[in-house]
Amino acid sequence: MSVIRSPIVCVLGHVDHGKTTVLDVVRGSTVATKEAGRITQMIGASYVPKKVIFDFSKSKQKLIIPGLLFIDTPGHEAFANLRERGGSIADMAILVVDIMQGVQPQTIESIKILKDAKTPFVIAANKIDLIRGWKSYSGLSFLESLEKQPQHVKELLDERLYVLMGQISKYGFDSERFDRIDDFTRQIGIVPISAKTKEGIGELLLLVAGLSQRYLGKKLNLTEGCGKGSVIEVKEVKGLGTTLDVILYDGILKKGDEILVLSKEGIKKTKVRGLLQPNVKGSKEVYLNVDNVAAAAGVKIIAPDLEGTIPGSPMIAVSDYEKDKKEIRKQVCNIMFETGEDGIVLKADSLGSVEAILSLLKKENIKVREAGVGSLSKKDVMSASSVKDRYLRVVIGFNVAIKDDAREEAEKTGTEIIWSDIIYRLPERYVEWKALELEREKKELIAEFPWPFKLKILKGFFFRANKPAVFGVEVLEGILKKGAGLMNEKGERIGEVKSIQLEGKSINSAEKGEKVAVSSDEIVLNKTLFEKEILYSFMTRTHLKEWSKRTVLSKEEEEITKEIKKIVLNSI
Repeated sequence: MSVIRSPIVCVLGHVDHGKTTVLDVVRGSTVATKEAGRITQMIGASYVPKKVIFDFSKSKQKLIIPGLLFIDTPGHEAFANLRERGGSIADMAILVVDIMQGVQPQTIESIKILKDAKTPFVIAANKIDLIRGWKSYSGLSFLESLEKQPQHVKELLDERLYVLMGQISKYGFDSERFDRIDDFTRQIGIVPISAKTKEGIGELLLLVAGLSQRYLGKKLNLTEGCGKGSVIEVKEVKGLGTTLDVILYDGILKKGDEILVLSKEGIKKTKVRGLLQPNVKGSKEVYLNVDNVAAAAGVKIIAPDLEGTIPGSPMIAVSDYEKDKKEIRKQVCNIMFETGEDGIVLKADSLGSVEAILSLLKKENIKVREAGVGSLSKKDVMSASSVKDRYLRVVIGFNVAIKDDAREEAEKTGTEIIWSDIIYRLPERYVEWKALELEREKKELIAEFPWPFKLKILKGFFFRANKPAVFGVEVLEGILKKGAGLMNEKGERIGEVKSIQLEGKSINSAEKGEKVAVSSDEIVLNKTLFEKEILYSFMTRTHLKEWSKRTVLSKEEEEITKEIKKIVLNSI
């Protein structure tokens, strides 16, 4: 008979929406009950046995899972680090949303993380105690508390929930209040709660537990073999040296086991000297030594040669050395790399973050030259500054320190550093920066060089024959500007634009699709210029050579430049 492990649960949400308070309530840190059968503190996690779930919910529903393992670090950091084979080892997630504020930037980031990882989740609509007129009943279930509210308060709650449902639907999810759902495979359950008064917490825990055991199936079957885990954090501990905080998601890890971990130098093998968990007996000791740990659990590993281990990387207890090495390589082969080709440089706080950002950059067709974990250094900036394409001379940093010498090198070489602690903002900021740079360069080039354009002379719009000739044109491609040279299809320069008018007003330039009146002193209508004729921007070979180095032209303008180049070369 297979052993069922506890589902691993992450809590995500926008800052100040109450995700930390929800975690505090769940793990019982404010009540500090340590007796047997109560909530157990682990390294990086809190184990909530089903007895506590029943105490919170006052339910007699049958649970086959032993409990829930909550990851203590809320937000993307924990979620991104809980990874295996490109996915997340988190079985379920709770998305905390302030019912008064609704979806906010970090809520959106959380939804995108959950969607990309295909992780089932429920929504905790927090702070129902702030709804106007709501009377709190501490510790009651949501439904019990709701029953005691006046009708107008119930209506206000429904209004807030409908707004939230509409916001969530924009990201492809249909949601509904949990007690109104018939099929949880089609809709996301929303549990209204107050982390402050603990109203609805029982229903939230029961829903997560119930959905986990109902829909996760064999994923919760515990393997009796060697332990597998994810490195959440690498810590220096006085008297112990470098230690690993690990979430064990499968198998059993024992003292004396050989383990494989990933460092910046490659895959390392070391031997477990100690396994530590917080001492739940209330003595003065900080940690309790244990001989073995079974998944799912959080544990601190003591072993030699753990320096440089990468957060978010896998930890495997060795059963077959070569096979286990291949498994680690398989998990990380596409995450940390150097291509040597043109592209931006990416540095992030963990492997999970790197993987998530690479996915977003790929969607925006942003090339990556190097990707790795750790502080943003001078070496990273030097690598980025050597790229040929100036719009890829960029270092993107996520949630990492920027060293002083990196800033100095960036200023010296004109390399852009883009930093954020919100994952999805990084591609956005790059796109915004590039657009501004293109616009700035475009303005400089328009002032300095002839801009490529193609014109059609309009029939029936010859207003004055010569000195100056005034005639109507349509800009087919590019930008026509005052002072531009005009060239016919034979490559002959026939004149210069003296002025441009649109609807009787003088303008300095006209863009694609605009029909304007143009004057030129050199042109004689019906002699050097005829109706329906096509004209181009006059360019020298030097101009064309300069344009071949630039990337500010649209695809259409690039095609026109090629046409102009062909005409110029054929006319020589």
